[in-house]
Amino acid sequence: MKKAGVVLIPVPAMGHVVALVEVAKLLVQRDDRLSTTVIIMHPALDPSTTKYTESLAASTLPDRMRVVNLPNLESKTEDTKDRNWLTSMIESQKPHVEEYVSKMRTRSQLSPDSPQLAGFIFDTFATGMKDVANGFGVPWYVFSASGAAFIGSMFYLQALHDDQGVNLIEFKDSDALLEIPSLSSPLPAKLLPSMVFKQESLTIFLEHARIMREARSILVNTFLEFESYAVHSLSDGKNPPVYPVGPIVKHVGDARDLPSDESKDIMEWLDDQPPSSVMFLCFGSWGSFCGKQVIEIACALEHCGHRFLWSLRKPSSQKVKVESPSDYLNFQEILPEGFLDRTIKIGKVIGWAPQVKILAHPAVGGFASHCGWNSTLESVRFGVPVATWPLYAEQQFNAFQMVIDLGLAVEIKMDYRRDFLGDNEIIVCEDIVKAIKHVMEEDSEVRKKVKEMSRISEKSLKDGGSSFSSLGRLIEDMIDNIS
Repeated sequence: MKKAGVVLIPVPAMGHVVALVEVAKLLVQRDDRLSTTVIIMHPALDPSTTKYTESLAASTLPDRMRVVNLPNLESKTEDTKDRNWLTSMIESQKPHVEEYVSKMRTRSQLSPDSPQLAGFIFDTFATGMKDVANGFGVPWYVFSASGAAFIGSMFYLQALHDDQGVNLIEFKDSDALLEIPSLSSPLPAKLLPSMVFKQESLTIFLEHARIMREARSILVNTFLEFESYAVHSLSDGKNPPVYPVGPIVKHVGDARDLPSDESKDIMEWLDDQPPSSVMFLCFGSWGSFCGKQVIEIACALEHCGHRFLWSLRKPSSQKVKVESPSDYLNFQEILPEGFLDRTIKIGKVIGWAPQVKILAHPAVGGFASHCGWNSTLESVRFGVPVATWPLYAEQQFNAFQMVIDLGLAVEIKMDYRRDFLGDNEIIVCEDIVKAIKHVMEEDSEVRKKVKEMSRISEKSLKDGGSSFSSLGRLIEDMIDNIS
């Protein structure tokens, strides 16, 4: 039996690492011929990512899977301030990846039973490592932690820029509508990702789009029935083949989960609530709001009268350097006076939330979310309709796709952007109330559509399902690399 080894390299940011680790698990659990090695670059983007990757190295991983943490090169990248931190890190880490994979290959040559290197899977924004794969003479694949429609938008914007000479930065405050082939509805240009609107990050964005076209194929964390329009638009023969392999949803063992007593307290509170009665508010690892905005959210929760579970995080106090939010020691310091007492029978305010566990709980009926792609898939997987409140990255694009293109969410605000170091627009109580009431409607069209998509998502992963079959074709392609 031929045995194949696959090396996976994520961007060292939580959502990217978690998703690619789950792909590695999926591959070894699906086929006994495969072994996977996830190589983690350092420094990570935030401390919670470091904590998660350390827990992986120490925990019991599935058979034939390993996680390798590369040296922390922080001190060596400080002198490259004129270059993007990720580009600098990838250049610095290439020799370490080459050294590790060379040793792997030597072992496999010495032992006929060892897996042979069949290829690399790079995160969309780690494709700068392609030289390493080319040096070993094996194919490389791209894994997108975003959706198929977003991949389509990357290709579209790169073509606009390269072939038609369009200045994409001018779209920032424009009223233009873009006919992106991977979306069935025209996208307001102002909903493009923030990185398109700044020259330095735009250069990197376009370079990754160009490199991605060279990949053997593209794995996407999505499923055919969910993004059928986008997947079909990408399958036009001009792009690498696309393999939808999701929804990949991490269930347990996440190092971000709270200590068991705090997590238990949250789950026991949910156990006491009626089915589909709780509005869950959670805005990801970087989601936090200023004091004025917190007061408006509190006002909305009190006025709408629905039960609620609110993950409330404290913004970084740094004025120069962006740091991830932390937990409040005392919620009284930020919430309106008496709020906790007045809502004690219907609500619970928490710090970090074990999001997947909460969304999987039958008491949860709605989800106010920043629309990160992992969170979007989790909401679909568990049949919980979303009220969209995007903050950064490609979240405005995801919110548009969910609300307008797919009709699987309602809008709190679609063009909101989080300025990490400055003031933000304040969304008022009334607008938040309206969205919560809409998303919590018992027989709403959105709720019915999300429940149906949840059922389909489960089926897609089972034998005979679309993602199951797609993963099977990908594996065969990888095994063929060593024939």
